Amino acid sequence: MPTISLCMIVKNEEIHIARCLDSVAELVDEIIIVDTGSTDSTVEIVSDYTSNIYLYTWKDDFSDARNYSFSKASMDYCMWMDADDILEEEEKEKFLLLKQSLSLDTDIVMMKYNTSFDESGRPSFSYFRERWIRNCPQYRWVGAVHEVIVPNGKILYSDIAICHRKMGVGDPDRNLKIYQKMIADGIFLEPRHQYYYGRELYYHKQYEEAVSVLEPFLRSADGWVENKIEACSICANCYLQLGKEQDALITLLRSMSFDLPRAELCCEIGKYFLEHGNFHNAIYWYEIALNTPKSEYSSGFILPDCYDYIPLLQLCVCYDRLGDQQKAKEYNEKAGAYKPYSQAYLYNKQYFDSL
Repeated sequence: MPTISLCMIVKNEEIHIARCLDSVAELVDEIIIVDTGSTDSTVEIVSDYTSNIYLYTWKDDFSDARNYSFSKASMDYCMWMDADDILEEEEKEKFLLLKQSLSLDTDIVMMKYNTSFDESGRPSFSYFRERWIRNCPQYRWVGAVHEVIVPNGKILYSDIAICHRKMGVGDPDRNLKIYQKMIADGIFLEPRHQYYYGRELYYHKQYEEAVSVLEPFLRSADGWVENKIEACSICANCYLQLGKEQDALITLLRSMSFDLPRAELCCEIGKYFLEHGNFHNAIYWYEIALNTPKSEYSSGFILPDCYDYIPLLQLCVCYDRLGDQQKAKEYNEKAGAYKPYSQAYLYNKQYFDSL
């Protein structure tokens, strides 16, 4: 059975760190904590779990810090988690079973990362991340922010999920400031970081600046397909905020020049036509979303609701606007089968019951 070093970089995480370590400490063989300058009780708390605590001078470079944590690991595999991540109780048995059965020639284990949740606590946004990485110099983090280990070798995809459950508000400007510092220092942003920089600008409502970064990224021959498709969505939202609605639609449709339609983009196109009163076109795109297979084992961002609940609910709206209340009611019931607790479904149900 392989051994695992949990390697974490932390700073001022006293409200999160014990919850995280409690969820996984009994399943790993070693815990490595790299503290990047805590001024609260983080170090004191983690000392109850491990003596492998290292102080690190922060350099505005997440990869450097994570690689330092990996350099202190002594087990077969390095596993990373952030302090506000947890392994839910129902995942622990699967975690242990995988550890017991993992072939030692596996290089990287990809696990689900659930980062957003609906009103019932079900994941509403997820993607796969490298989670267990063979402990050898071949595998090291790259990228000062939105760091990654480029997957290669023998890769195993697991449905085990790590959940990101942050309490409180972090520093919303951190990533943007790192990118701006890199640019000020004359560092060229390779395509992946052009995408993430454009996304940070969008989050900060700097829409024109975001477009000026994302459009060249989309025109470039380089860059990962999933990033290109997501960039179309972000860029389209920027155009909408700038009042350039036709450009927004063209950019959403442009996503299909990179690969087959994604339900997430189809729902956005459907929403565009719905909001413009073109219900027949909206129906067309929502039906495509419904019939688009979900690629479970890819590293792209997945919004599960876009493959069933959202298009069903929006088809309900479209048919209601067209005066076909019977068909609208049928689609609402189908949406409710996925989310019986949904306030939108319950509101619609009450509306149809009153007719």
